[in-house]
Amino acid sequence: MEVPEEKPIIYTMENKPIVTCAGDQALFTSLYTTLAQQLPREPMEWRRTYGRAPKMIHLEANFVQFKDELLPKDGNKALLTFPFLHIYWTDCCDTEAYKGSVKEDMLRWQNSLRTHSSADWVIIVVENNETKKKNKTNILPRSSIIDKIRSDFCNKQNDRCVVLSEPLKDSSRSQESWSSLLLKLRTLLLMSFTKNLGRFEDDMRTLREKRTQPGWSFCDYFMVQEELAFVFEMLQQFEDALVQYDELDALFTQYVLNFGAGDTANWLGSFCAPVRCWNGLLLRRPIDMEKRDLIQKGEASLLDLRTYLFSRQCTLLIFLQRPWEVTQRALELLHNCVQELRLLEVSVLEGALDCWVFLSCLEVLHRIEGCCDQAQLAANCSHTVGLWAYATDKLKSLGELCGLISEKGPTSEDLNRTVDLLAGLGDERPETVNSLQSPYKKLKEALSSVEAFERHYLELSHAAMEMYQAISRMRSARLVGKSLAEFYMRKGEPERAESFLQEALKCYVSEGWGLPLTHTRKQIAQCQRLLDRTEDYLQTSALLAGDENLSAEERQHFCQEILNFASKSGEQVALSFGVFAHLTRLQFHPSTASVHSGADLQVELVLRCLMPVAVHLQQLVASVHFDVEPSGGTLGRSKRLANSGTVEFTQTAGSPSSSGTPALELDEIHDRSPTDNSLNSTGVVCKNTHLLVRRHNSPSPSETPVAASPLVMKEEAQMLTVRDVTLHPGVNSIKLKAPSADPGTYTLRQLCATLGQVQFILPHVYPSVQYEVYSQEPQLTVEPLEEPLLAGLPQFVKFTLLTGHYTVKKGDALQLSNTESMPILPSGACTAKISNTAGELVAEQALSVQSSEKVTSISLPPAAPYHSLVFQLEVLCLIPSGAERPPNERLTNGEVRHRPRRYSHPDTPMTAIDQRMSIDCPWSIYSTLLALTFYIPFKTKHALLSAGNRKYVQVCVQNVSDEDFKLEEMKLSEKQHSSLQLLCLNNKTQQTLCSKHSLFCLWEVRWSDELPPALQCLFSAHFSPLDHQLSSSKPFHYSFQLDRVTTVYSVRAEILPPAGEPHCRCGLLCALEVHITRLSEVPAEGEVIDEGKGETEGPKTTKLMYEVADSSSNWAVCGRSSGMVLMPLSPNATHKVQIEVMPLFGGHLPFPKIKVLKYLPHSAASNIQPDPDSCVENDSLSLLDKSLDDQADTASIRSRGSVHSVGSSSDPAAPSSHQQRALNMPRLEPFSLGQVFNHSLTQQVLVLPAPDDHIMEVNAT
Repeated sequence: MEVPEEKPIIYTMENKPIVTCAGDQALFTSLYTTLAQQLPREPMEWRRTYGRAPKMIHLEANFVQFKDELLPKDGNKALLTFPFLHIYWTDCCDTEAYKGSVKEDMLRWQNSLRTHSSADWVIIVVENNETKKKNKTNILPRSSIIDKIRSDFCNKQNDRCVVLSEPLKDSSRSQESWSSLLLKLRTLLLMSFTKNLGRFEDDMRTLREKRTQPGWSFCDYFMVQEELAFVFEMLQQFEDALVQYDELDALFTQYVLNFGAGDTANWLGSFCAPVRCWNGLLLRRPIDMEKRDLIQKGEASLLDLRTYLFSRQCTLLIFLQRPWEVTQRALELLHNCVQELRLLEVSVLEGALDCWVFLSCLEVLHRIEGCCDQAQLAANCSHTVGLWAYATDKLKSLGELCGLISEKGPTSEDLNRTVDLLAGLGDERPETVNSLQSPYKKLKEALSSVEAFERHYLELSHAAMEMYQAISRMRSARLVGKSLAEFYMRKGEPERAESFLQEALKCYVSEGWGLPLTHTRKQIAQCQRLLDRTEDYLQTSALLAGDENLSAEERQHFCQEILNFASKSGEQVALSFGVFAHLTRLQFHPSTASVHSGADLQVELVLRCLMPVAVHLQQLVASVHFDVEPSGGTLGRSKRLANSGTVEFTQTAGSPSSSGTPALELDEIHDRSPTDNSLNSTGVVCKNTHLLVRRHNSPSPSETPVAASPLVMKEEAQMLTVRDVTLHPGVNSIKLKAPSADPGTYTLRQLCATLGQVQFILPHVYPSVQYEVYSQEPQLTVEPLEEPLLAGLPQFVKFTLLTGHYTVKKGDALQLSNTESMPILPSGACTAKISNTAGELVAEQALSVQSSEKVTSISLPPAAPYHSLVFQLEVLCLIPSGAERPPNERLTNGEVRHRPRRYSHPDTPMTAIDQRMSIDCPWSIYSTLLALTFYIPFKTKHALLSAGNRKYVQVCVQNVSDEDFKLEEMKLSEKQHSSLQLLCLNNKTQQTLCSKHSLFCLWEVRWSDELPPALQCLFSAHFSPLDHQLSSSKPFHYSFQLDRVTTVYSVRAEILPPAGEPHCRCGLLCALEVHITRLSEVPAEGEVIDEGKGETEGPKTTKLMYEVADSSSNWAVCGRSSGMVLMPLSPNATHKVQIEVMPLFGGHLPFPKIKVLKYLPHSAASNIQPDPDSCVENDSLSLLDKSLDDQADTASIRSRGSVHSVGSSSDPAAPSSHQQRALNMPRLEPFSLGQVFNHSLTQQVLVLPAPDDHIMEVNAT
């Protein structure tokens, strides 16, 4: 059966690569179905040149019968008609048949291929068992036939001969043979593709590089590169095919741009022909053959080329499942085509481009709707809304051009223009004839009547607005709304246009768009004027009169509209103050914004007038709200101004003056204590919550910002008014006198400027501005003239009297209660300075100060209210000497006088003394208590020094102030014992004591009979500042008591070297001999006397505890380190103790420290006041209980942690509380300073170092 001849179908998506089949056509026909089905099943990797990424492709083929006409002729480079592979089919296995006919047929086939330079061929030999049975006599082995074919035709290409075994049988051998054949065919076909496509691309690249040569045609090059795109499309490589069209698009665009820059190309002349047809894009055909033929012939216009090119791109993008990219490219194409026609200066009928764009937008939208469902369209409306808006805009342009948007309707000229535009559309395309909603029908219907146009235009406009709102592109939705408003205005329906304009105005105001805001306001003003809405029109006119985006003539026109209405008689109209002028600054004079009642206070307003001409106001009024403060003083103020008394007002796009929205009014609130007016809590409160907390998205679209809050000037009891004011364009300064009769807080609430029948009202002054009128009680304060106040020296203090509302009359006096510790010193001349609230000196008068025993009276000069009276007094705070306090005294008002209290101040090393004074004032029945803090410049301490039986008293005076002093007449006396003599050992009678330095004084105590156990001493000196005369020096006293001054014991120690050594040596034991000698027969305070035991009464003794320790680690105490000593109560009784010590270092070492302590046994513990420190420190003695009472000394005591008591009982019924055990255990008590004198305290002994003997081992080899 012969396969019918198939002529390749060009330019359809069913195109496949052509493969010719020669030889046995019946054999091929029997295998055609299997071959056509199996070939594309397995993908092949296609590796391309120039480093392009490999791809997996499925190969299909169009098998046709071999003919010489199919072979490419010279110069024919078409790829779609090019046979990529030639196959010769045979099943010959007979030698005679091969030699007789098959071989000659193969030779003719190969010669024909060789003539046309076709090197892509293959011979397929089919082996069937049935053929062998028929020719059994002359049959040869298959290998011999294959070998002959290979030797005759495939000498160097043995792989070009393939054997197909039993292709019609279902066996493993047959399947293996098919797989091998299919793989071979795919490989050869892919190799042919790669080779021929590469050659074609090189030729195409060469042709493109010749584009600068004369005679080069873009249309010819277009057809060549499109051929390559068709091949990629045939191979289902749609991305590569799209790249070819994108390159053509970019190349043509570049030439058009170069043409606009002056670089012309000859072939562009064909595209500059006038546009005769504007029927829009055609996307319903895979290939528009009409447009392609025009391009091929060089007769296509710019719109024809762009239409065809975009239709091919659209087809490929839909195959790639990228429909939303089609809409993006379409929008760019439509805008670019309009610009390209202008660059090429192509003649186009007015309105033709609008028709072409409108039809093209709807065609793209219909094409997208055809390949997507409604859910996808709704979810991706952001990609299509641009086309809807563009189509709406172009339809509106067509309506304006054809007279369909006017109150009178189209004229005859408009009808003729409509006929011309419809004629350029031509006949409707066959693809859309049956469609009721085709773009062609919509355009013709829209241009046919006014009603149809309005219906289609509103439908498109509302669809675009809804899509913009769905994707939250509110600005674009407002633009479409403005376009609708313009449509309604031209139709004479301003009431329908205003709602769209108001929505756009809100958007522009909130986002601060200047020029669109001005343009929209002009349109709104036109609507309001047509609707006869006077108040709204005046408000908008005032805004436009102050708009700097308008020309001077326009601004003056709108200003004149306001002035014309203001000059008429009738009802007054209230407008926003912000459209007329801006309050930029407010300043108080005086700047404190706080005056006393009846004082003058001026408020200066700085206004920036927005009107283009000078405006004369009948009056300017500021309303003031008055609040009476419960405290009546300045402490209750809730709002304070800056130090300059100036408030700056900033105007923003969102301010009340521009948007009509009320500003946020915040104020401070303070909760104060009613007793002392101290602050308990503070907070912030919003005064206009009722205006702010409300719905902003009002359902009424016609609600304007002006109507958000009605402008009403509230009547207040206090008003600031100025009349006949002329405001010039720019900055103006106006001064108003503020009321200050009643004390309280005055808050500026509103401003109102009256211009004839027009009132400009500022409903809220923000930030809130307040001034205060106060009525102050008299206040008296006392403060140091210089810090710090030093006790013991005359110091000046400053009295400040703020008269407040009180008038100081002649004869008024201050009564100060005198104190012994701080007398007021008489002064020859004392003056008082009187100043007003501004700090200016008014008068200076002398004061009369009279002192008595208990009261000092200060006569005050006359002073007016709200003035300050300042004078100085000299006082002296006496330094307390530490003596006993006298009994309490009472002040003149009957109160008990409080003695000054001494305490340490944390900020200074000086001791502070608080001195309080009581002052009776003429304006009050109560006494005023004031306090002054003085600082003692000295710190004094004393010490008792001993040298054997000799006693010395040392007094240390430390200057802790910042002043330098002179000290003289330093004396020390003893109050109770006249027989004592204190011998002064100080050489100088006058000493300089610098700041932060100390001075030591020493006296020797001498006595005739016995030294008393306690001394009552008084140290006295005179001091004065270093830069003052000695005659002005003041006394200073310091009292102290010395207890237990008698020396009871003497301790001597001696360190003996080891036997045979002249000196002590490091590391060897030495003997420490300690001699404890009692010097007095009288028992020391706290000593326990032991009476003699037994039948005969023995001497009285007392128990001592000695301890040897070395804290400097120079000695190691070996053996006993402490022990108990029974010391007789007799003078010169001596006890000797010997202790072994070992020096640890060489040199002159100090003796180990020797302590002598009182030992108080447990029997005496209950009679003596317990000392918790002694109990804890000497807790180790409880371990020795009886042994310490029976032994004269003991071994070294090292345990300090026992809690067992000597007197503890095992009886559970016995009282065993912790306090009782602590009182019943033995304890140690140290002697007072001076009761034990250690002669070896500073003594040293020479210690030789240990002999340095070292043995060194040396090995010699």
